[in-house]
Amino acid sequence: MIKPILLAEDVEDDAVVIKHTLKKAGVINPIITVYDGEQAIAYLAGNGIYTDRDLFPLPGVLLLDLKMPKCGGFEVLEWLKTQPQLKELLVIVLSGLNQLDSINRAYSMGAHSFLAKPCTVEDIANLTKNFKGYWNHSQQ
Repeated sequence: MIKPILLAEDVEDDAVVIKHTLKKAGVINPIITVYDGEQAIAYLAGNGIYTDRDLFPLPGVLLLDLKMPKCGGFEVLEWLKTQPQLKELLVIVLSGLNQLDSINRAYSMGAHSFLAKPCTVEDIANLTKNFKGYWNHSQQ
């Protein structure tokens, strides 16, 4: 079963670039975009407009920006630690904040990987190799 990727990114241009990079890397998982941390939590929890799991299936991968309005990526990571039913979720932080303290904090809070924006096709290809079973690829 192809699980979707949940992209939590508040900057539309960044979201477009990330989707394009995933496509160029051959990733064919459906991508669902939310624009702040509150929406990411609501989606993952199945709350509000996201209650129908046929329309809004649980993702296999969360691509998480750190700096978002309402609720940032660190708050999402903190919430995820309290959700044992989401322990299989692959969490990849994508951020323009590539300072060592942000990277270390993200890892200590449960992120599986950290990519500085803008990420490249090679970055995505490395993720798909290092975290097998989460990505579906086109036959190229």
